[in-house]
Order: sequence, then C-alpha cells, then structure tokens
Amino acid sequence: MTISEQTKIELRELMSRYPQSRSALLPMLHLVQSVEGYVSQEGIEVCAVEVGLSTAEVSAVASFYTMFKRYPVGKHHIGVCTNSMCALLGGDNIWRTLSKELDAGHDETTADSMFTLERIECQAACTHAPVMTVNWEFMDDMTEQKAAQVVSDLRAGKDLQATRGAKVRTFKDVQRTIAGFDDGLVDEPSIDASMLAGLNEFKNSTKGGK
Repeated sequence: MTISEQTKIELRELMSRYPQSRSALLPMLHLVQSVEGYVSQEGIEVCAVEVGLSTAEVSAVASFYTMFKRYPVGKHHIGVCTNSMCALLGGDNIWRTLSKELDAGHDETTADSMFTLERIECQAACTHAPVMTVNWEFMDDMTEQKAAQVVSDLRAGKDLQATRGAKVRTFKDVQRTIAGFDDGLVDEPSIDASMLAGLNEFKNSTKGGK
C-alpha cells in the first residue's frame, strides 16, 4: 500500500500541533498504522522525511513501543492480560482458550487476517481482573466462556460493546483515534463505581477530619 498524499497532509497536520515537529512522531506512527494496519517501511521513510530524522531513528521508536507493529495486524487485535492479578484469576486459562480457538500464539495473526492475538503484561485494570482488550477497548471480568463468545461475535460481524467504552471498532479505526483525530466518542463511559471505590473511600474517610 502506498502512503497517499492525503495521509501526508494529515501527518503534517499532526506535526503542526507541536512546537517541534519530531514530537509528533508517536501519533504519526499511529496514523500510519490506521492506514496500513502496521508500521510499514514506507511509513517509516515518509515519517522520517517529514520530521527530519533518519529512518534508523524512526525505526528505533517504532520497534521500542509494543503498540507499534512491524507486521500486518488482523482486523481485530485481542490482548489478554497475563500479569499476576489477571493470571491468578484466570488470565492464563483465557489465553490458552483463545490461543487454541484462534490457532495463534503470541503476536500471531490468524490465517484469515481476522485476529491478532497478544499476551499483555499489564492492562492497568486490575479492579476488573481478568481483563482483555479488543482493539484496546476493555472487556472486563472475563472468563474463558466470555472470551470465546467475544471471538464468536466478532466472527459473525455482530456489534460488540466494550465493558467501559464505545462500541468496538476495527484496529485501524482505533489507531486513527489514538493518533489524535476526533472519533466523536469522547463522552463514552470509561470508569465505573468499582474503579472509583478507593477514591470514594478516601474522600469519605477524610470528611471527618475537616
């Protein structure tokens, strides 16, 4: 796929948001992923030219952050948290179930290019462990059965609502949002009572001291 002139215009628009153009490199790489489904060599070369860096410098950034992929990602990226809390509560079993269901291992894409599966070290959502994400939208309090149903629904083309967030879109769609382009979903809920429990308890405990 060739980086279009329209994409180059949008890359420059991202650059214009920062005092130094190179500061826009991360969102620029996400924009490349939204177009190509991964950070291609061409995408790296275009970004390098635009911000005035070498391709080696841009490649170093693209290879450092795990959210940037150097291979084509499926329509849906599924991340399964297997860090301590999630693992103890069933994350490892969920991983094994999905790996078998999709016939894919860590950072592998299914033969039909529908799914890419990834073991995630931590999703920072221990309150709702075990968790997984679909295109970086949270699916909380998961079980093996729930995880398998998510895959089944996505295969069938059914609408899937994140536990705390918007309707699940494609990997490319979400990459454009992460790049910094408005998706109209800013008001979708992202927290719930369980996640606020600690903060509310702290507030209640300090009321008497005022």
